[in-house]
Amino acid sequence: MTHTSLPRLEIKSAPEDAVAAFNEFHRTFGAFRETNDERIAQIEQRLSADVVTEEKLARIDTALDDTRRRMDRMLVEKARSPLHAGDARDQMYSREHKAAFRSYMRSGEAQALRSIEEKAMSSGSGPDGGYLVPVPAESEILRRMANISPIRSIASVRSISTATFKKAFSTSGPAAGWVGEADPRPQSANQQIADMTFPAMELYAMPAATQSLLDDAVVDIEQWIAGEIDTVFAEQEGAAFVNGNGTNKPMGFLAYPKSTAANWAWGKTAYLPTGAAGAFAAANPSDLLVDVIYALRAGYRQNARFVMNRRTQAQIRKFKATTGEYLWAPPESLGGSATLMNFPIVEAEDMPDVATDSFAIAFGDFQRGYLVVDRVGIRILRDPYSAKPYVLFYTTKRVGGGIQDFDAIKLLKFGTT
Repeated sequence: MTHTSLPRLEIKSAPEDAVAAFNEFHRTFGAFRETNDERIAQIEQRLSADVVTEEKLARIDTALDDTRRRMDRMLVEKARSPLHAGDARDQMYSREHKAAFRSYMRSGEAQALRSIEEKAMSSGSGPDGGYLVPVPAESEILRRMANISPIRSIASVRSISTATFKKAFSTSGPAAGWVGEADPRPQSANQQIADMTFPAMELYAMPAATQSLLDDAVVDIEQWIAGEIDTVFAEQEGAAFVNGNGTNKPMGFLAYPKSTAANWAWGKTAYLPTGAAGAFAAANPSDLLVDVIYALRAGYRQNARFVMNRRTQAQIRKFKATTGEYLWAPPESLGGSATLMNFPIVEAEDMPDVATDSFAIAFGDFQRGYLVVDRVGIRILRDPYSAKPYVLFYTTKRVGGGIQDFDAIKLLKFGTT
């Protein structure tokens, strides 16, 4: 099986504690394998594992997850580079905009910012709609969110300037055929076009600051606001991209109608049942992972990855091939991803746990399957009145999302039908 690896965090010089955590993670996984091999041997000899061995394995498994969380957190912090201006063409505008933006954030003086947005013909500016953050700050916030939001990092992302993005998609594939050089190009009679709509919904955060922080000239206001909202926005949209119902939020890929792979039709996501309620099959549980991989067409498998939460991973870590090799493998480099049967695993904590009839595992090419739309512009409205003596900053961005290719994502259902 071949695949394209997940994009890694850009780390010019990884901190020593992150490297130490990475090495600890691999040592802990070595202990996990030894203990799990001991557990399997006990089951083969006695038909059950020793309680002490089970407890030891559970402790090591928890340590693996804790170490990975710590490592991920350090890498995200390292990836938060300082805000900077764009290219040379925008630097003069950026300096003017940044100065006006800082004045508004610190003192509430909006005249200069209003003048800049009028010259840029920005719509919705003013006291009712808030003011746009400078472009470099917006770009950095979105870049940081891609490092934190698991689905955004693997989906297609498109910037739009309107409230809704509409896309025409051929549900039967593009019309194609062979013709002679001078022959007419007939239209295909079976070409089926779907009109897909992706509205951008409003996401907000309201960080608070003291006036003394705002008066401190050393504090970089743009850096502060980016640090306050990037994680909040990423967590909110990450949950919506998985489970959102499409009402005032994006449509999550688990929220669409579903059908078995045999009865699949456009507009639904296909799933394979495990055959056991709330569990993998008792015999050869990993066989279904092979089935779901090959339920995906070859063109999608090249860039496919598994999506699940850490608790589901904890179960899969114990699976072994008939040759004795573990199907789950730790990341090979700092900032890389664990793999399952050579396909990257994306950890999305908003994925459901293994339970009766839950869809705890997804597999597919999310870049082709799921679309995130960002409406250009992050807006901030300064509110010094609602929570005195604190100053609130009502920050909004518009984002939407949904499945754009229903053939690119498959699910595992932990049920019998």
